[in-house]
Amino acid sequence: REKDVALAVGKLLAARIDREPGMRAILTRTDDRFVDHRGRMEIARRAQADLFISVHADAVDDRSARGASVYALSMKGASDEAARRLAQRENSASLVGGVSLDDKDEVLASVLLDLSQNAAIGASLDVGDAVMGQLSRVGSVHRRKVQQAGFLVLKSPDVPSILVELNFISNPAEEKKLI
Repeated sequence: REKDVALAVGKLLAARIDREPGMRAILTRTDDRFVDHRGRMEIARRAQADLFISVHADAVDDRSARGASVYALSMKGASDEAARRLAQRENSASLVGGVSLDDKDEVLASVLLDLSQNAAIGASLDVGDAVMGQLSRVGSVHRRKVQQAGFLVLKSPDVPSILVELNFISNPAEEKKLI
């Protein structure tokens, strides 16, 4: 099952990260429980993460589809989340990079959110390119460049974030590689 594969790979990745000097991985879950997409993003923000990686196994109707993919947030998706965060500003403390936007006027807060989001997307694309390079060294890739989409889990305005689709679990040969 995709949830089992994602958790197993996440644990392996966390162990690898933890072996690096000065690095510490934080998992959004360590057992078979569901954490909603916004909740995953908020765990990363609260931990002041330098990078958020969402791990998945892809599935489509075409059982011959194969290869890994990496996604970063698209600007369209970014704008939607920035607008949502700005709307919530009146009800709770909004932080971007640890800076509260509560005392900023709406225009300034919007500009700060846009600048932060643009920097996060740029960093996400850079790390996504590096991950794609490594994935292509160990297996097939579905698309050779980082794709961009409006995945909710990637919409943190201040944490670079990528979503990695390991392989197509809907392809029987690829599924065997994930087990």
